[in-house]
Amino acid sequence: MLTLTSRPSNTTLTAGTDTDPVLVVGGTGFIGSAVLRELTREHPSPNTTPPLHVLSRTPPRVTAAGGVRHVTGDLTDPSTLREVCSGIGTVIHTASYVGRDKQKCHDINYLGTRALLEEAHRNGVRRFIYVSTASVYGMGPHRGPAEGQLTPSPTSPASTSRLRAEEAVRAAGGIVLRPHLVYGIGDRWFIPTLARVLREVPYWPVGTAPRASVIAAEDLARVIATLARQSEPHDGGTYHVADPRPLLMEDLYSSLRTLLRLPAAQEVPIGEHRSLVRQLVPDLSDHQYALLTQDCWFDTTRIWQRTGLNPGPGFERRLAACSAWYAKQLAPGVHTQSATARPWLRGPATATAAA
Repeated sequence: MLTLTSRPSNTTLTAGTDTDPVLVVGGTGFIGSAVLRELTREHPSPNTTPPLHVLSRTPPRVTAAGGVRHVTGDLTDPSTLREVCSGIGTVIHTASYVGRDKQKCHDINYLGTRALLEEAHRNGVRRFIYVSTASVYGMGPHRGPAEGQLTPSPTSPASTSRLRAEEAVRAAGGIVLRPHLVYGIGDRWFIPTLARVLREVPYWPVGTAPRASVIAAEDLARVIATLARQSEPHDGGTYHVADPRPLLMEDLYSSLRTLLRLPAAQEVPIGEHRSLVRQLVPDLSDHQYALLTQDCWFDTTRIWQRTGLNPGPGFERRLAACSAWYAKQLAPGVHTQSATARPWLRGPATATAAA
């Protein structure tokens, strides 16, 4: 079993201080970019910015006044990861493959995470934070369970491999975060795919009023940055991460219809609606459809208690702040990823082998 260890006694680093070097894996992806913005926002001066290393295929846009070092590596090739954790105090792992290729899921999500853990162990990394997904629980409905109250039952190769990665992270003493649906600037999977369904199927199943756990990328990033800065050592554990106020999905649908200038949907029986979606959006899986029409929300008390953070202003204000970006992305004629290419309901991720 891998175990994250303390650094040798001759090091000058102190766990959880603002000078503790941080490695963000997948730092140019949707979640990774938000984390990087948060880490640099808290330290506007290069003299107070902790050394930040970003493992990604392309250099990040955020440079923290020149204080960010870009490194490359391929999660499927452990030899390219040698020394990426050298001198690092905290690893924040946000990169995943979320496609449907079973072998790639295994190689990138599970074996790639193990390779990172091995490097972290070899270099004495103290903290390892892994961003997974609540989709490891599988089919719902889920109505407010806390961590440990559900037995994971993933239904896809992506979620299955990420669950195995979680097990390796916890065994090493790392922290696992399970957000459900994440939105904000950079989202090309969750809201864009939902917008596609609303555009192509101008109906909605009568009598459904599901609630879901959602979180803005910037609020998720605040949680991650706070965990990276905490002085106490990490000792493993799993946390649901979402706004503690479950979102009534009809509020999201209404906001999107306004944003897209769509008329109110005509209500039809749920069986008829499912048939229409199969016909008009054939790449939307039964699991994804269920998450649109069933309750899927989780108790997030523990993460807000641990971080001591205010959860934020809530969905309405967070969405309003990024509505102009979404309006541009969702304009007619703008290409968005399909549900097959980016299975958005499987959780936040960067679909890449090279982190």
